[in-house]
Amino acid sequence: MNVDEAEIAKFSALAHKWWDKTSEFKPLHDINPLRLGFIAQHAGQNAELAGLKILDVGCGGGILSEGMAERGADVTGIDLADKSLKVAKLHLLERGADSGLTLNYRKVPVEALAEECPESFDVVTCMEMLEHVPSPASVVAACARLVKPGGWVFFSTINRNPKAYLLAVVGAEYVLNMLPRGTHEYSKFLKPSELARMTRTAGLDTVALTGMSYNPLTDVYKLGDDTDVNYLVATRKAHV
Repeated sequence: MNVDEAEIAKFSALAHKWWDKTSEFKPLHDINPLRLGFIAQHAGQNAELAGLKILDVGCGGGILSEGMAERGADVTGIDLADKSLKVAKLHLLERGADSGLTLNYRKVPVEALAEECPESFDVVTCMEMLEHVPSPASVVAACARLVKPGGWVFFSTINRNPKAYLLAVVGAEYVLNMLPRGTHEYSKFLKPSELARMTRTAGLDTVALTGMSYNPLTDVYKLGDDTDVNYLVATRKAHV
């Protein structure tokens, strides 16, 4: 499988903290509204995702999955970390049957799911995940297979350059202690041009590229033109 067991172990060790907004997962909670807004801006209607069948690849503890379900989507979240999936399922259970969320979690490799049910989703999201797998191109190709013609695929990851190393690794992990040391491996970061080549090969057209920056003085994240560190990409599969 296209999985790094060391990466699974990292997130499994922290799984109990997924929904603690003051923990190492605070950045994911902080950027979630930005990610949701970016997805809804392109694939949704009036900031809502109602009626859309969405797959969240590398869903972890379900932060993005729940957010999309709250906006009316029918969401399937997949991951290979048992502990993270258990936390995601438990958090959904704690919300109660009257939450009204249509959300399902599965442990399955994205490549296997692409074989099982190709062209089944209106939207596929793969956020903060490509930099944690041995073959990101394999994940991109599987995401492209899973989305319907005319559907949207969204990616977010980290650029590979000296600035990204200083901010995403040295700054975030060693200076500000926002993330556990060893969370990221610089060699696995992807330049936008590299990701664009993967998406193009997979039959996805890039519609939008935007950066995400963080101000440590104000503790605020924002979207903008600076793609030097974190960035998001909206792609679309051509209609048949």
